[in-house]
Amino acid sequence: MKSRFEIGMETRRNVLGDAYVNQAKAQTSDFDHPFQELITEGAWGTVWSNDIIPQRERSILTLAILAATGNFEEIPLHIRATANTGATKSDVMQAFMHVAIYAGVPKANHAIKIARETYAEMKETE
Repeated sequence: MKSRFEIGMETRRNVLGDAYVNQAKAQTSDFDHPFQELITEGAWGTVWSNDIIPQRERSILTLAILAATGNFEEIPLHIRATANTGATKSDVMQAFMHVAIYAGVPKANHAIKIARETYAEMKETE
């Protein structure tokens, strides 16, 4: 039986891609190793690995929550992940429109700006 960490690492790689995860692992130090274990086991091994909500919907939820809480620095990572989760640009826009109504237009506006820039970068690297 696989450990929660192993399950989390598989899910993390499936969603974020090997390149991102390899880079994160390479940058992990003794100081932040416990944090990396926590997010791999908790976020990826428990929440993202649960199949009750499909990864497409988790991706949309994550982007909406990041925008609503003002955690904009994580948005590019999760926009890139939509290529692996199946969330479309239209899905993302709907999520940010929801943010505008329930959390504020400025937060949604900033998230949309970041998403637009990230999609442009993704197109350049295709």
